[in-house]
Amino acid sequence: MKTLDWSALMRAGLAGLRLTPDQFWRLTPAELRLMLGQGVDQTPMGQAGLASLMAAFPDHPIDTGERK
Repeated sequence: MKTLDWSALMRAGLAGLRLTPDQFWRLTPAELRLMLGQGVDQTPMGQAGLASLMAAFPDHPIDTGERK
């Protein structure tokens, strides 16, 4: 399992990006990576990928108990 270098991440977030400690700790590792410019060269999801996600995780209407 890959571990995170917290001291380097904190240095990059707090000193490099000038985030407050509260802002830093509210970020996910993925958000921090994006803010640091890592992973920005990845290809965006296309229609086929979106269709696959929508099929795997369909939206269901929320039952509010109201009758129509």
